[in-house]
Amino acid sequence: MLEKYKTVLKQAEAEWIEKKSRFIATVAPVKTEEEAQQFIETLRKKYWNATHNVFAYQIGENNEIQRCSDDGEPSGTAGLPVLDMIRGEDLKNVVVVVTRYFGGTLLGTGGLVRAYGRSAKEGIQAAQMITKVLYQSFEVSIDYSLMGKVQYEILQNGHVIYDTLYTEDVTFIVFVEYPQKDSFVENIINLTGNQVKCIAKKEVYGAQIEGKLHFFNR
Repeated sequence: MLEKYKTVLKQAEAEWIEKKSRFIATVAPVKTEEEAQQFIETLRKKYWNATHNVFAYQIGENNEIQRCSDDGEPSGTAGLPVLDMIRGEDLKNVVVVVTRYFGGTLLGTGGLVRAYGRSAKEGIQAAQMITKVLYQSFEVSIDYSLMGKVQYEILQNGHVIYDTLYTEDVTFIVFVEYPQKDSFVENIINLTGNQVKCIAKKEVYGAQIEGKLHFFNR
């Protein structure tokens, strides 16, 4: 799993008019190529009477899946500019469909490239770019007498206390950025004189959204 990557938060669309041609960019996060293809097919059915439904997507940890289609526009004037916009923003696991309703005026090769590129950009901005960071979650169980200094140590080092469980011991559910996981365990053991149960649980992605940290499965 990547330690961090850029993607989009949500499905969104943006629309604009260029010389009476109507462009609708619809953007969504996806996990697989199959999911991307299903999304494209859904948009084709929704906009069945459109002149073109151009698409591009980039998927995989190393961007190993990259596809685009001009859908009848002159070669290289539609799908590639959309894909280039995804690449330029370094986005992973994203699909973009740009629907065009022809307005009667030819845009020319350069005009098409600019129109589809701008449409993709507007759609991506509407879908809200985020950076997902990989976290390791831990259950940290300690005696109540150690609660104060352990809590201080966790927060002082920028880690996240997601929840606190009060039983015979106190247990913190902690999220630690993945590269810091080993040093986190070592610090907690040293701080408590090894009087701690520190159990690694699941790996999750987190992203800052409007000043708050949100977690995702992927």
